[in-house]
Amino acid sequence: MTTYEPVIGLEVHAELLTESKMFCACAVVDSTQAEPNTVTCPVCLGMPGTLPVINARAIEMGVRVGLALGCEIPAFSQFARKNYFYPDLPKGYQISQFEYPLAVRGHVDIDLPDGSTKRIGVTRAHLEEDAGKLTHTGSGKSLVDLNRAGVPLLEIVSEPDMRSAEEAEAYARKLRSIIQYLGVNHGDMSKGVLRFEANISVRPAGSTELRTRTEVKNLNSIRSMMRAIEKEVERQIRLWESGEGVKQATLGWDEDRGQILIQRIKESASDYRYFPEPDLPIVRMTEAEVERLRASLPELPDARQARFVREYGLSPADAATLVSERAVADYYEAALAAGADPQPAANFLLGEVFRRMNAESLGRDQIGAIKVTPEALAGLLGLVRAGTITLTTAKKVLDVLYAEGGDPAAIVQARGLAQVSDEGPIVAAIEAVLAANPKEVAGVLAGQDKLAKFLMGQVMRELRGRGEPATVQRLLDAALEKRRG
Repeated sequence: MTTYEPVIGLEVHAELLTESKMFCACAVVDSTQAEPNTVTCPVCLGMPGTLPVINARAIEMGVRVGLALGCEIPAFSQFARKNYFYPDLPKGYQISQFEYPLAVRGHVDIDLPDGSTKRIGVTRAHLEEDAGKLTHTGSGKSLVDLNRAGVPLLEIVSEPDMRSAEEAEAYARKLRSIIQYLGVNHGDMSKGVLRFEANISVRPAGSTELRTRTEVKNLNSIRSMMRAIEKEVERQIRLWESGEGVKQATLGWDEDRGQILIQRIKESASDYRYFPEPDLPIVRMTEAEVERLRASLPELPDARQARFVREYGLSPADAATLVSERAVADYYEAALAAGADPQPAANFLLGEVFRRMNAESLGRDQIGAIKVTPEALAGLLGLVRAGTITLTTAKKVLDVLYAEGGDPAAIVQARGLAQVSDEGPIVAAIEAVLAANPKEVAGVLAGQDKLAKFLMGQVMRELRGRGEPATVQRLLDAALEKRRG
């Protein structure tokens, strides 16, 4: 039986966070919130006689993305007309880039499960205008909202270097993180500002041939992208095994039913009748302009991860998780600036804070919205470090902080949660536990060490988790030793 391997490339479409659209002065708005068709003008509606004007800010954002991906920035790029009809494309063509894109020949490095990295090639990054948004009513009719028509869209096209849905996920997440760090896209896929299209083929494992591929369009989440890739790989393997073969086609994905839908036979470049956009000039980038934009790049995820490992002593895995969302990395470093120790802060953030956010279905990029400030987290961990509270109590205080906010020290004082280190109350608790558990005491004295842990737990429970563990253990050992005599 033939063993197959997938060959996967991704096209990632990222709306740019400019104030105005790509070729007109209309504002860019949240298409999920604004009233439909309220932010349009003759240019983005494709009215005859109108002339587009290039958004210089979008050009700068696109070049910065290209530089962050290690791309070459050609001395000039050119817009072209991509001709096709669709109800959400009023002009009947889309202004895009074809022969002369904004950036070429870059890469993204992804982490693999075995700890190694793999380089995924980036063929090109080019600018275009977004189309409008269709809403299908289910009654054979569709509604069109053209607020999104003309919004700057950066398309990043990878090489077919991925061999599994998991590699595609790693690439998509890394790319999403990079554009978030650059501040050119906020990465909220629920609002359609970041969309994926997967080009998929399969071939016999070990082969170097590139077989006929299909393209799954408009995938609005990484989870949907992975599921669609897996289903399409399965479908193509069945076709090759049956002798039918795969036809080049454009596919859709039904998330609810988990099904691939064949939409149409895939167009080629000649079908779009590309030709240079006659109403727009060539975009020229001087070396000085490119270097100015290169100097504006922030510390990117890979560099920040390496610094977290080097400066804070974190494991590569912990560092990778912390830097994957810029908001989380910023929160973490703000907690350190407020006095938190690196590893305890990482542990508490990755464990306790994320657990509470997950319970509320909050994405990690929403960490800035929770009531636990970085300063409060640092203060809470400072109380643990000082021995004022135990780690168990810290988790209880975190519950209060998460629900209400506030100052951790004030919460500990108001609720009487400070750790008990006075030997009097601890000895009293020990004596009460030993008196209530004579069988277990006898077992410990007979050499059953596991029962000693049980008694320790009972004492901590008697002290409501506020006993200083080392002191409790020392006094419990002394009480048991006394009984041996």
